[in-house]
Amino acid sequence: MDLNSLTLLVEILDAGTLSEAARRLKVSRANVSYHLNQLEKSVGVQLVRRTTRRLDPTEIGLRLYQHGLTIRNTLKAAQESVTTLGQELQGRVRLSVPSGYGQLVMAEWLLEFKRQYPGIVLDVLFENRVEDLMRDEVDIAVRVMSEPPQNLVARDMGRVRYVACASPAFLASRAAPKDLEALRAEPLITSAVVGRQLRLAGYLDGERHEVLLEPTLISENFLFLRQAVLAGLGIGLVPDYVVLDDMAQGRVVTMLNEWRLSIFGTRMYMLYMPNRHHTRAASTFIDFVLERSRTAATAGA
Repeated sequence: MDLNSLTLLVEILDAGTLSEAARRLKVSRANVSYHLNQLEKSVGVQLVRRTTRRLDPTEIGLRLYQHGLTIRNTLKAAQESVTTLGQELQGRVRLSVPSGYGQLVMAEWLLEFKRQYPGIVLDVLFENRVEDLMRDEVDIAVRVMSEPPQNLVARDMGRVRYVACASPAFLASRAAPKDLEALRAEPLITSAVVGRQLRLAGYLDGERHEVLLEPTLISENFLFLRQAVLAGLGIGLVPDYVVLDDMAQGRVVTMLNEWRLSIFGTRMYMLYMPNRHHTRAASTFIDFVLERSRTAATAGA
């Protein structure tokens, strides 16, 4: 067994499939399969379980993976120390952020970071997909969740506050809903959900309530949802950062203010893989964003 074999095992298990490993390594799938078979022959035991969908390590394979990951990360850190000695901070950070929060809150942070560290390449994806966050070669993901996945490192970025809101024009000819059940009779504007029904949770006086609703306008584009609310098309169920300025200027009126509302979760988390080597660029970015989120949470408290 040599260092290259251990590194190959790490790449294969990180990729999840032989085809994806071959794509990342820029070699053929047959080449990856051959070297994996040679490694298993040299060790004398099966290291990877092959299924039609993905690859999973055996117990011995997992142990070798952990050793290989440590070695690979150490080599990367050493190489980075040599190549960046005496230079400005450089590197690449691939980031996945929610479409609304990314555009309306994080965009200013990202631009400020880029001004401070011009040598770092930021590759930013604006998306709301939750499944397999790390499978698309993403270094860091930011998501709204109730509970973060156990297999990822989760750094708390603060609370997410949902509001029920509408334009004054919309409310001019009708009474504002007084409870969650009353929302059933209203045209609702909100972000994408599975199917047509929306599962809205509300907390009042320590008790949890839940209601299934059917929105009449659904989109993952929060700027579009804001426009729809301002246009008087219905009641928006959105995070407060979407309409903060509109609330302050009186363009939007909130209701059910005594309720704590939740759709996808009440906390924002920064997520990344455990034991994955973080370059100086990625580590600097993580610290920068967490500091900005703490400052924002303090200002909003």
